Amino acid sequence: MKILIIEDEPSIAEVVAAYARREGYETSWAPDGETAMGLWEKDGADLVVLDLMLPKLNGEEVCRRIRAQSQVPIIMLTARGSESDVVAGLDEGANDYVSKPFSPRVLMARIRAQLRPVREDHPKVKGGGAPLLCAGGRIEVDAERVELRKDGTPIPVTKSEFLIFSTLASRPIRTWSREEIIRSALGDDYEGFDRTVDTYIKNLRKKLAEQGHENGWIRTVYGFGYRLDDTEAQT
Repeated sequence: MKILIIEDEPSIAEVVAAYARREGYETSWAPDGETAMGLWEKDGADLVVLDLMLPKLNGEEVCRRIRAQSQVPIIMLTARGSESDVVAGLDEGANDYVSKPFSPRVLMARIRAQLRPVREDHPKVKGGGAPLLCAGGRIEVDAERVELRKDGTPIPVTKSEFLIFSTLASRPIRTWSREEIIRSALGDDYEGFDRTVDTYIKNLRKKLAEQGHENGWIRTVYGFGYRLDDTEAQT
């Protein structure tokens, strides 16, 4: 598997590349956003490590352009680290983030988590089998293909979005707190703001919404969390 490292500080890029190669990944490096897009267009990648503060083309725009073409996992590196900056990056389609300064071992654990097959990563969808149907049978959660479909049409979602929707669909009459969603969908070792769940939910709603279901079948239970709306789970 190949990792594209987009980072304008050579010393940081070299450390990330060294750790990645030690675990058997191929790496390529871009020091700015324009070079990154050239490498992406030429060779692609299985995962992108993306610094947000880049010369020539900023990280948010690079993320937006890559996400328009592919659902490849994107892990942001941010020196800013505030909740609003992280949310902005996730809004552009990033899967996860690591704040600078960071431990290379932690970053590698995040990389492994993003590249791990979904059925190994999430016990609720482990083993595949028939798709889980919800929203009166209109939305399918297909663990075998790692795919969400609405009325038979695949909906492009990130791995984190898929796991979060799968969690909600696994018990559709239950209301889940943000902490429970993180623990069930993203794992006990997830280190991040619990409010980032709101961003994943917002992105899912945007992708699933239609007239009469502007919330994408995901209801906010104020003061607690989320549950699927108008859902009849079937197997």
